[in-house]
Amino acid sequence: MRRKPRRVRRLHAKPRGSNRRANPSEASYQSGYEAGYHQGVQAGYSCYDTLFEGTSIIIPSYNQANYLKSCIESIMENTELPYEIIVVDNASTDHTADYLKSLNGQVRFRVLPQNYGFAGAVNAGLMMAKGTTLLILNNDTLVTLNWLENLMICLNSDPHIGMVGPVTNYISGDQQISVSYQDIEEMAEFARMNNVSDPKRWQHTDRLPGFCLLFRRELFEKTGFLDEGFEVGNFEDDDFNVRVRLQGYSLVIAKDSFIHHFGSVSMKALGEQLEEINNRNMVFYMNKWGNPYEWIHQLKDGLKHMAEPSLIEKGERAFYPEAVAVKGTGDRIFWIENGVRRPIEGVWNGAVVRIPQVQLRRWPIGDALSEVEAAAVWTTIQDDSTPFHGKVARGMDGYNYYLEHGFKRKIITEAAEEGWALHLRAGARLTAEQISALPEGLPLIPAIKLRQAL
Repeated sequence: MRRKPRRVRRLHAKPRGSNRRANPSEASYQSGYEAGYHQGVQAGYSCYDTLFEGTSIIIPSYNQANYLKSCIESIMENTELPYEIIVVDNASTDHTADYLKSLNGQVRFRVLPQNYGFAGAVNAGLMMAKGTTLLILNNDTLVTLNWLENLMICLNSDPHIGMVGPVTNYISGDQQISVSYQDIEEMAEFARMNNVSDPKRWQHTDRLPGFCLLFRRELFEKTGFLDEGFEVGNFEDDDFNVRVRLQGYSLVIAKDSFIHHFGSVSMKALGEQLEEINNRNMVFYMNKWGNPYEWIHQLKDGLKHMAEPSLIEKGERAFYPEAVAVKGTGDRIFWIENGVRRPIEGVWNGAVVRIPQVQLRRWPIGDALSEVEAAAVWTTIQDDSTPFHGKVARGMDGYNYYLEHGFKRKIITEAAEEGWALHLRAGARLTAEQISALPEGLPLIPAIKLRQAL
């Protein structure tokens, strides 16, 4: 294989006037190679969106190659349903990359150029995933007999179930159970006895930690990626739980599925940095949500009837504002209005919010806005001609409200207001009584932070 490039170089470097003719076999080889390469690229493009009826198991990793190897082997030994394994490595400094290459295509993987943290690695895996169901799995776990089958039975039992998780020996919250085994050899028998499908052992919960999360692709497309504003790890799974529950989905523990968890091995390896990272992410979470359960309970207890009936269809974007400019991974800017995204042709001088492409596609595309039309729209939003649309107003309860098509939408935190650049808008010139009289719509939440693209 090494001789071919040298022959090609000599062919191109042939001096003028030389009578040496190109070897026909070389020219045929090069022509065939290029044709095959382009054909392969086109075939890849054509099947990029093709899914398979199975589960994409996404494993974020950072060092700890031996744990990762054990995890992958346990999946291969104990999983009968169709699946693919996707490993996204956060620029490990051990032999993780060499191990992944040694698998010779049994596992799809990507080695990131730097450490994007748990959320960043999971997001890269979600971008790569081809399964109709998706599962996030820690690299320091061992799965067991019937683990995925029982999780799937639970998930598919009710379309209102958003995510399902197993029980384990080591985790925070209701998923931790007492175990009788003393070593890994005994663990397999313990799991075999536990993992007998039984719907009576399913339990609704308020929280599912991210060590093992199963959900449908449909939920991912409605909710989007994990928030990469949570650096390294911790709280990104709590954030995702809240976003799923706001849409009306429930979380369920399938106690008839047990997997072994060695216990946050990568995070513990951070040593003294762990507390600092945890505190920083906790502050980010509180600034983003305040008390997220207040909004969840409001939706359950009465606010939901004020929302549009298409909440389930819209997904998380039902909690995003209209009359804003957004963009996805490209440079094209869209104006969001009346449930559609309108491409802006030309220069846009207003604020632009970046949102993930999977969420951007949730808005149907509408007619384009010219540069002049976009400027006129923005001027109208800023002046007093639309007092009940595109403005921010202060309510009598101390919250700021976003006024949209004659409704008031509570802006849950300053992070939500600043994240959508609404703090730069002109305020509504309305009295507190006028604002109080407006019908209330869904609360407005922040868009997530996403630092990368596939």
